[in-house]
This record gives sequence, structure tokens and C-alpha cells, in this order.
Amino acid sequence: MTDTSKTPPRLSLSQKLAYGAGDLGPAITANILVFFLLPFFTNVAGLAAGLAGSILALSKIWDAINDPIVGVLTDRTRSRWGRRRPWILLGAIPFGLAFFAQWFVPFPGDQNALFWYYLVVAVLFNSFYTAVNLPYTALTPELTDNYDERTSLSNYRFAFSIGGSLASGVLHPFILEQFPGNPQLGYLVSGGLWTVLAVLPLFWCFLGTKERFQAQAQELPFKDQLQIAARNRPYLFVIGIYLCSWLAVQLTATIIPYYITYWMRLSGEWVAYTILAVQGTAFVMLFVWNAVSVRIGKQAVYLLGMGVWIVAQLGLLTLQPGQVVLMLVLAVLAGVGVATAYLIPWSMIPDVIEWDELETGQRREGVFYAFMVLLQKVGLAAGLFLVGQALELTGFISSSTANADLVQPERALTTLRIFIGPVPTVVLALGMVLAWFYPITRAKHQEILDQLAARKK
Repeated sequence: MTDTSKTPPRLSLSQKLAYGAGDLGPAITANILVFFLLPFFTNVAGLAAGLAGSILALSKIWDAINDPIVGVLTDRTRSRWGRRRPWILLGAIPFGLAFFAQWFVPFPGDQNALFWYYLVVAVLFNSFYTAVNLPYTALTPELTDNYDERTSLSNYRFAFSIGGSLASGVLHPFILEQFPGNPQLGYLVSGGLWTVLAVLPLFWCFLGTKERFQAQAQELPFKDQLQIAARNRPYLFVIGIYLCSWLAVQLTATIIPYYITYWMRLSGEWVAYTILAVQGTAFVMLFVWNAVSVRIGKQAVYLLGMGVWIVAQLGLLTLQPGQVVLMLVLAVLAGVGVATAYLIPWSMIPDVIEWDELETGQRREGVFYAFMVLLQKVGLAAGLFLVGQALELTGFISSSTANADLVQPERALTTLRIFIGPVPTVVLALGMVLAWFYPITRAKHQEILDQLAARKK
């Protein structure tokens, strides 16, 4: 039992670094998948855009079952290493192998066989991704119960996350450029490199962290736990905020390679430059927004970031071929907002968990974090599915030769601009509305901690 009436000890730099490293692998793999998996399917494997967009969406049917179950199982896990960290240790290598398997083209030209191969691999990858990433995300409240320390942990986490996204997003296209005559080999080489770099930091996280705040095992039926999570009003706001933010991220990231190649008529290296502008800015702004949030609060930071991001998305809608400098300026503006989408929703979740503990007398980190991870995957699936189906309907031309000189139909080009401008703008505006009404302020959070401390005396 933790005495929250005393000032909790600060975490060491080594602990924060080890914790942050745990999100490097998931960030690398998720970033490569969202930017390059759909183009790999349509431009290298030769899948029709509709089939390609359906694969990730169909694999989420399993995730809808898998994520909450893993969340509950981690709540009930007991070992000398804690209840979250063993999952990270045991799931690391299968997670890496499943990621690598996605970059093979085992049945060239056979649409049906390729569809089923990639669907099975996607199901396996998502299962192992959940097995390592969901317990990792649930570690935050078990490392510290301090309001600002949790924001600091989120800052370290997303420094690694954005750093991994930045490195993979920039270097992956350059690696592919080294294999102009054999894109399949390029994807395999790059996939192998990122597999190693994704797996190793998970072991660092396991060895460098320690769970200090552990509740008793939950005995409520799974259905009842989900009902309690659904009745948590602040949690509903947070998942709405996160879903809007992440859906905007996924839609934009999914469309960027197509937008740059077919609308802006630029080579693959410009995809790397654009990702560098977005993720590099987000990486720097993560530290800026973290400092600002200490002064003005999480909600205000989120609203400011989203406002800047909306300006960038609408600017991309009006952009014309040849306006390369303006494109990079808008990418920098987008990065300012993307940083808040990474930082703020995740730093809100531990506060929501304590709200639930005050209301119910129990802690269910696994259940709450399960839905957050699930929504992250739903955002990815929705982005890939919507873009794939829209491109299919508007006559997008797929190719197995990665031919960037293809001239796409005008309707397909219009679809690319809609998905990079108006659609993300609408979902970001909805997220701002939800953030405006989010009920847990810094003062309210302190009230919750004080009441929990009084109850435990």
C-alpha cells in the first residue's frame, strides 16, 4: 500500500530513460507500417488498393477481442518481476519476427494468396504488438503516482517514440532508394534492420524499470470491468480526444507518400524530408509543450497544439505542385501539433485511473490502457482502410514495379487532397471540443490524491 500523503520520490534519469526506451520498438514498427505498408502493398506486392486497405481493418476484428483480454490478464499477472514487465520480456522476439514477416512477397501475382498471407501476418503482428505495448503503457501509474512525474514519464516515452518514428521515417526511404531495381529486396533489408532496432530496447525497458505501485488482483468478471471503464466519465473524454488525435495522425501519415509522389510529383527522398520536418519538430516541441503544460495545464496545451495543426492541414489542401518550401513549412507547423497529440492524452490516463480508484476502491490500469492501445490500432486500421477504399473507388492504379512516374486519375488526386486536408481538420476540431470539457484539472487531480490518501490511513 502506498502512502500518498508523503511526497513521492522522484524517478532517476536511468529509470526514465529505460521506461522511455520501451516505446521505441512499437513506435518504429507502427511508424513504418502507417507510412509505408499501404504503398508496399499497392506499389511493390501489387495488391489492389481495396484489398490492401482491407487487410489491416480485418485484422482489427481479432484486436477487438485480443486487447481487452491482454489488459485483464496483465492486471492479474503475478511474478517476481511484476505484472507488466514479464509480458514485455517474453513478447519481444515474437513481436520482431512478426514485423519482419510483413515485408516478404511470397506469392507474386496471386492476389488471393497474398491477401491471406498478409492478413494472417497482420493478425500475428498485432497480437504480439499488444503483448508488449499494452503492458508497457500500463506501467506509468505503477512507476510513480506524482502528477508532474507522470507527465515527465510521458515526455521521455514520446521522446523515444518520436525519435524512433523520426529515424525510421527518414532512413527507411533512403534505404529503399539504394535498391531502385529491386524494391522487394529493399523492403526486406530495411525491415530486417528495423526489426533488430525495435526488439533490443524492449529488453532495456525490462531491465531498467521496477513496478512500485501494485494493486491486488481483480476478481470482478471481465464484462463488469468493461462496464466500469465505460462509466468513467473523464475516461470517455480521454479516449475521444485520443481517437480524434490518432485518427488525424494516421490519415495524414497514410496519405503522405501518395500525396508527395502523385500530387506534388516528387521523388521518394522528399517523403523522408517531410517526415523529418514533422517528426523532428514534434520531437523538439515535446520538451517545449511539457514545460508549458506545467504552467498552463494539459487541456490548454492540447488546444493550442491542435489549432496550429489545423492551420497546417488546411494549408496542405491548397498546396500546388512545385511549392516545395511551403510544403516543408507546413510540415513543421504540423509537427508542433503532433507533439501534443503524443504527449497529452497519454498523460491524462493515469489521472483517470485514480478517479476510478476513488469511485470504486480498485485499480484497473490494464482495462483502461487496453482501450487506448486498441483505439491506436483502430486509428491505423481506419486510416488504411478508408484511404485504400477511396483510392480503389476513384481508379487508383496499383503496380508491382514501384513506378513513381505513373499518372493517376484526376479523381484519385482529388481524393488524396481531401484526405490530407478537410478530413483530418474535422476530426481535430472534434478533439478540441472534447478537450475543452475534460473535467480533471490539476486542482481536481490533487483533490483525488488527497481523498485516496485519507482513505488509506
